[in-house]
Amino acid sequence: MSPARPGTYVRIYEVVRRIPRGRVATYGQIAELAGLPGHARQVGYALHALPEDSAVPWHRVLNARGTLSLRRDSGAEISQRLRLEREGVRFNAGGRVALERVRWRPSRDGRP
Repeated sequence: MSPARPGTYVRIYEVVRRIPRGRVATYGQIAELAGLPGHARQVGYALHALPEDSAVPWHRVLNARGTLSLRRDSGAEISQRLRLEREGVRFNAGGRVALERVRWRPSRDGRP
């Protein structure tokens, strides 16, 4: 499946909308759930394309190491971290989230 197919971003946004407060997912996990295995970077492009006032909870998506990915816009990582911390997500001294504790698992969290 080509990641450039129309509707790809829509599928990505639908998955990201399902991540509950206080949980996170990785770019690769979102790609897999959106039917785009191996296209984690495409998830990043889709989230970057969101308008500033979007209701899609983009801030709940982290890289595979459980850290924030660098953004082109200065300060965006700080905003993302603050949003997550307000939802109860904790970072260690190295700026990492314990994925084993807060990773969203659709079947465990009671959401498809």
